[in-house]
Amino acid sequence: MTGRLQLVRAALAAGVLAAASLGAVAVAGSASAAEAPDGPKTRIVGGTIAHTADTPWAIQLSNSGSPDPTGEWCGSTLVAANKIVTAAHCAQESASTYTAIQGRDVLTDTSSGKESKISSIWVDPEYGSAGGHDVAVMTLATPFDGVPTLALETDAGADTAGAPSVVYGWGDTEGTGPADTFQKVDVPVLGDEYCEQAYASEGYTANGEICAGYEDGGKDSCQGDSGGPLVLNGRLFGVVSWGIGCADAGNPGVYAEVATYAAELQSQIDG
Repeated sequence: MTGRLQLVRAALAAGVLAAASLGAVAVAGSASAAEAPDGPKTRIVGGTIAHTADTPWAIQLSNSGSPDPTGEWCGSTLVAANKIVTAAHCAQESASTYTAIQGRDVLTDTSSGKESKISSIWVDPEYGSAGGHDVAVMTLATPFDGVPTLALETDAGADTAGAPSVVYGWGDTEGTGPADTFQKVDVPVLGDEYCEQAYASEGYTANGEICAGYEDGGKDSCQGDSGGPLVLNGRLFGVVSWGIGCADAGNPGVYAEVATYAAELQSQIDG
């Protein structure tokens, strides 16, 4: 994949098609994910190998329209035996095209892990019409019974600058690690003020988004890590949403702030 994009870290968002150059800003379009340049791939940049045995709630989301041989599409988080939380821009395809995969560290190792199709999708109805709201809930056709889940963060004050959050994902790392392999990277919260300045022209939404990473770059989530978990204090703190470039100085990752949407998410999870 050629770069992380404004508004999306996967090839497709609602009405948004990836621009083809590193650090490009997403442009309007209507092509399907299968037509998007390079397709959706994951990148944790500057991270380390992680293991789903330690974080069993981290779920890989594949799609039949992905040009990646593994079907890799986005990340997600198991929040109930039959529910996963992901990004709204990851959830724009038909439910029948998705497969959730639990417990597979290396995506090419199809002998490991559990799989489930998706029976239904809820996307935040305000996504695309207002800033933020990049969250969705998918219902698993086959629940991952007995697999530990991750609780939602409900405290909107948790995003204090310096908070030590960690983001998880699979795949290409721009040379910083093996492809299609589960990884993690520490991305401390930078705070709303920093991202409001860094993304002044891109519409960072302080009430509903989290700014995390490093001012000097070097470590980050990246394209296709979209929908995956940003974790703080053992809770789902954020959902990988958007940015410009990958691990570039001055362009940290932006995450949907789960606490802002926790009540509606929980309603969908319980439903």
